[in-house]
This record gives sequence, C-alpha cells and structure tokens, in this order.
Amino acid sequence: MWEYTDKVKEHFLNPRNVGEIENPDGVAEVGSLACGDALKLTFKLDEKKRIKDAKFKTFGCASAIASSSALTEMIKGMTVDEALKVTNQDIAQYLGGLPDEKMHCSVMGKQALEKAIENYRGAPALEPGAKIICECFGVTDKEIERAIRENNLATVEEVTNYTKAGGGCGNCQDAIAQILERVKAEGKPDVNPKLTNLQRIRLIEETIEREVRPSLKHDGGDIDVIDIIGNRVIVALRGACATCRASNITLKDFVEHRLRELVSPDINVEEASK
Repeated sequence: MWEYTDKVKEHFLNPRNVGEIENPDGVAEVGSLACGDALKLTFKLDEKKRIKDAKFKTFGCASAIASSSALTEMIKGMTVDEALKVTNQDIAQYLGGLPDEKMHCSVMGKQALEKAIENYRGAPALEPGAKIICECFGVTDKEIERAIRENNLATVEEVTNYTKAGGGCGNCQDAIAQILERVKAEGKPDVNPKLTNLQRIRLIEETIEREVRPSLKHDGGDIDVIDIIGNRVIVALRGACATCRASNITLKDFVEHRLRELVSPDINVEEASK
C-alpha cells in the first residue's frame, strides 16, 4: 500500500475546483477511461489575461484527483506563459510528494495544462514531429523524452511510473529503452578536470545550448550567456522566463543543477542585472 502525505489526502477528500467551466478559454482532455486515468481541464482568463478560474473533472485514483486539484489551485492568477513553467515536479512538491508509482498522475496534470494552453492558442493537438510510442496510453516519443530529461529518469520502469508508457501490453518497452539510451547519449558530455579556460567556457555554452535552451523554449522562454567569470556563469533569461515569478527556481534548480551535473559541481549561475 502506498504512503500518502496529509496534503494528498486533503486534496483527495476535499478536492478544489471540481467541475467544468462554461465557454472556457482553454480546454483539454488527456488519458482515457479505458486506461484507468482520464482528466479534463478547463480554464478562463480575466481581462488582464491571467487565469482567473480553473476546473477539472477526473477519473482515477487518489493521486490523480489530488494532483488535478493541486494544479488548478497553483495556476490561478498566473499568465499562460507562467502556467507553462509549472512542472510535474512542482505539482508533486505542492502535495508534499507522491509515490514513484503515482508520479504519472502529476505528469498527466502537466500534460493537460500544456494541451489546454495549446487549445487556447490554436496550436495543433499533437506536437510537431511527435509520434505515438505507447498505443495503450497514447504517449508520444516527445512526451517520454521530456519526462526523462525533466525528472532524470534512468530505467523503463521509471518512465512507466512517470508517463504510464509501457504499462499496458508492454510492446513498446524496447522503444522506450531506445529513447532512454538516445537521451543519455546526447546529454552526457565528458567532464575533463584538466580543461583549459577556453574549453570550459565552450563546454558551458554547449551544455546550455543542448540541455537547457530546448526546455526553456518549449515553455516560451530562452536564455543567453552574458559572461563567464571563473565559476560564475552570468545569464539573462528571455521571453516568458524573464517575467516568470519562478525565474530564480529555474536558474538554481534547473540551469545551475544541469551545469553542475554535466560540467563542474562548483558552478554558480547568476542572473545579469536588469
């Protein structure tokens, strides 16, 4: 039996914002009843283009209900660009954590939010270039890749826990393993402790270009390297990231974390003065 935090129990027993908004600005449905989890998310913007209301209908377990309830509370008052910055890890942390086997519920909430915003913006339902890997749960290769990168997943079992891909018939598990290997191969540059200053600077720039910028651009943001002084990497956030209230979290928990992991553990990332 899984151990749930008090906050998960509270949002399960007393879920917030249950229902459906009439004439919503954004709407999305993810999952399916046949697969055991389904979520419909709707939101409405105010005159300042901030989310004034968000509601959900879900079919699923306690974690699915709690994650959906938490998400609708979290995004109220945000712009759509700010809402896109919310990750599945943010949802889980808001609830005080979720069991690994239930992390797919937070991912489902994140996916519903992304698709609802795509609906609001008139974007296509399927991400360009994406293809369905898991036919049972309708999970694409792009969704799997993003889950691997954002959550540092290392095994097929972890991918299944976070996305449900591979949790049905199992025919896609070999394809998931191949995606894992591909992501690992492209994201692990060799760290040489004897790098020259020029080599170190190039490695920092290459790592940001390969590991950081794609994720930020997916959420409507971007990043520029302004200067590198010793262990200090001074950057400027652009686009949606520049005005996001969670920009410091992005800098420390994402950008700095990736550079410390892939370049050097003593790197400090700072935002350039505006």
